[in-house]
Amino acid sequence: AISSVSVMRRMLLLARDYSQRREAFGKSVSDFPLHVQTLARLEVECRGCTVMVLESARLLSLLEKGKATAAQEAFLRILVPLAKLYTGKQAVAVTSEGLEAFGGLGYMEDTGLPAMLRDAQVLPIWEGTTNVLSLDALRAMASTENKAFQVAVEFILTTAKESATASSGLEGCCDMLAKQCKQFSTVVSQLDVDTFPVAARDFAFTLSRLAIGALLVDHAAWTRDTVAVDVANRWCERPDLVTLTGVDSYGKSQQLSDSSIVFEGLM
Repeated sequence: AISSVSVMRRMLLLARDYSQRREAFGKSVSDFPLHVQTLARLEVECRGCTVMVLESARLLSLLEKGKATAAQEAFLRILVPLAKLYTGKQAVAVTSEGLEAFGGLGYMEDTGLPAMLRDAQVLPIWEGTTNVLSLDALRAMASTENKAFQVAVEFILTTAKESATASSGLEGCCDMLAKQCKQFSTVVSQLDVDTFPVAARDFAFTLSRLAIGALLVDHAAWTRDTVAVDVANRWCERPDLVTLTGVDSYGKSQQLSDSSIVFEGLM
């Protein structure tokens, strides 16, 4: 996960620097709002992944020192596979988009940039594929008798409530985060042994984004920095914050539909 964040940060630093050096149509690339918007979206993703990794490291440090509470230990159990899963996947997406910021140079081998994308691709494979880590998140729930999930939800809701009153500019963001978390928790409670494994990916990505949202609003409330507040708001307002839909999307009929699409003409 640390490697994933490092790859994203390196790409963004290079892309930001290049945008101030490269000129197109008579002006600096950094003067084109669309280009800056693209880099800003990548920056928000990188910052979200960073706080997730740092929180995992903080909890691991407490555990190794024998100072972690039972709740913190349970939270760490589910946060580790989520952090590896989410940051690894986003490292590929951010690095790929980042290459486009260099135009043709992003494809030229002598710049070293294409190697960054090839190296990033190992991240969602090396430490466990996305599907494997999604199922490991479910195992974390089972091994803790669902405490890991309950602690995660409580952390998100509590953080959203406290941050909303701690700093102006976060009220709407925190309300959205709490609302989405409650809806997500309701859908999770409706999943059973047949549908939960199929929903594992959407579950893992949704819980990752909600947990990151809580960490970002907590950071913004603590620093009271305007950029941090903006980043937190952008994260919580993203349309893909929750991808775990109703249980019907993972039932037997949907599974049969998946098979017919993938194996058309072979079955």
